[in-house]
Amino acid sequence: MDTKQDRTVSNDQPDDNSQGQPLSLHQRILGDVEGRILSGEWPPGHRIPFEHELTEQYDCSRMTVNKALTELVKRGLIERRRKSGSYVTFPQVQSAVMEIHDVKLEVQSLGLDYSFQLDERKVRKVESRDVERLDLPTSARLLDVTCRHFAGGRPFCFEERLISLAAVPEAEAELFEAAAPGSWLLGKVPWSTAEHRIRAVAANKQAAQALDISTGTACLVIERRTWSGRAPVTHVRLTYPGDRHELVAQFAPSPIG
Repeated sequence: MDTKQDRTVSNDQPDDNSQGQPLSLHQRILGDVEGRILSGEWPPGHRIPFEHELTEQYDCSRMTVNKALTELVKRGLIERRRKSGSYVTFPQVQSAVMEIHDVKLEVQSLGLDYSFQLDERKVRKVESRDVERLDLPTSARLLDVTCRHFAGGRPFCFEERLISLAAVPEAEAELFEAAAPGSWLLGKVPWSTAEHRIRAVAANKQAAQALDISTGTACLVIERRTWSGRAPVTHVRLTYPGDRHELVAQFAPSPIG
């Protein structure tokens, strides 16, 4: 029976939370493991240390370690495999048929030359209209960018994106000269959760001008939000001319019983 009593480990620089109180061992283990996962140090499929190894490392009870790992399972960052241990999960999109695609790769898969043009880029405070799209307080700052993607010189997609500068502070200085915002984010920030919403809309004036189509033309809109842990990272609205894009999914029936 595990009888160890938890105790706070002293360091030269104590770990504090946002209220300035020392972190409990449970919080410290949670933060350490989550940090290694989100930084990419422990990639998807990596087996994290066994519970008894973490118990020895942090000199705490097994119950404390179990509590931290259970929270990571709830957050979708790790999965437990019976008799095998706990492993970093592969990112899972909430929609059953969608993945996070790079628009550049979408175009290249068609055998067409890809290019993009950044139309607008500005740093600003969160406004009331942004809160639903990116769950941030109105005191937060974000980067607001719009750009167009081209396939063979023809408008392919119109992108409107908000990036949380709290989650991605380096985005404030990024000019997106070498890569479009989406491609840059995929290579820069590990994400843990994503949400897609897909709708058919009539092109408004801004989208119509960007895509060189008539106002009111049928378009396919994909709205996506991503998080890193619990922190919102970005909200993007991708508008495609309805006659130039389709969504395809392959699936099989679930086993019965």
